[in-house]
Amino acid sequence: MSAAEKTAFTRAAAIASSIVAEAEALPIIPREIQDILAITASERRRWLADGRLVSAGTRTVRLAGRARQITFHVFNPKVVEDLLDRGAVDEWRVEDAEATAEKRQRAAYETRLKRQSKKNEKAKSKAVTFVNEDTDHLSGWADFDRDGLLK
Repeated sequence: MSAAEKTAFTRAAAIASSIVAEAEALPIIPREIQDILAITASERRRWLADGRLVSAGTRTVRLAGRARQITFHVFNPKVVEDLLDRGAVDEWRVEDAEATAEKRQRAAYETRLKRQSKKNEKAKSKAVTFVNEDTDHLSGWADFDRDGLLK
């Protein structure tokens, strides 16, 4: 722009700076936060449910041509900036991987215990024990007991 159009330039610069300032205060929608933090939708939902990802509220919109409304969480830009600065997303992914590994180990251990208990039950049911309370009529019982074969 020429020097003669300085007033027009200052007005345009003021408008642009006010729009940029307003844009910084606008809440971030789910798709944008996924792009900014490089996370998946399932991670966003899981972390939102856990309370690790803090919502700034919800917005309800009616989509054009549809009778239904959809409600979604929006996020504060300052919180998102803080998450990026701290590297919290990487920490959360590590925590989730450790928790998943622990759950798998616990499930494998419980499965092993169940199998072992089933094997023990089968072994007990297959074992036939001969219990005769009236052992006096058996001949040779005392011989077995004396030789130590009943131990």
